[in-house]
Amino acid sequence: MASAYAKRLANTAKKRYDLYRFHSEDDDPLKKQIKKYWTDLKLSFPGVSTPWSAVFVSWCVKRAGATKPEFTFSPAHSVFVHDAIQNGLNQTGVFRAFPIDEYAPSLGDIIHNNRGGSKHSFDYARAHKNFSSHSAIVIDVGVDGHGGYAMTIGGNESDSVRRKFVRLDNKGRIKQRISNPYIAVIQTLK
Repeated sequence: MASAYAKRLANTAKKRYDLYRFHSEDDDPLKKQIKKYWTDLKLSFPGVSTPWSAVFVSWCVKRAGATKPEFTFSPAHSVFVHDAIQNGLNQTGVFRAFPIDEYAPSLGDIIHNNRGGSKHSFDYARAHKNFSSHSAIVIDVGVDGHGGYAMTIGGNESDSVRRKFVRLDNKGRIKQRISNPYIAVIQTLK
């Protein structure tokens, strides 16, 4: 069963989706909100032309109640995923990343994948802090006519806040894909 924090994180992402899914990053009110994501994290706002998806995830994680010692708030997904992988390997911290074939995502977890055609592996992410990637927050896990799924919400997806289905196998683990393959799942233990 999902923790109160995991539920808050999923609900935080859902509220952002409800508020901004019909807006483009170039238009208010989303443009103003993107600036708030950056400044609330004490980061300098470089404008909406700079990728803001990791800032979106970081902001949601913080807004739901995580602290800086618990999560590495960053404008790069690879930075907080690298730290979560170290937590998983050392069995420390409340955000722990695992390979997609070893852990089934749950409500409030964060799914991490390649972006821009890259094909980095979990081992690569374990060894490197800076590479192009993307993450989104799990807001639902279930089954539909196509099988198991995790529904995610992410920022800077088609220049807005969007939902996506991630297909799961019969063990509830992510089915790998060819284009922009999945790298890891960050388990939320808070």
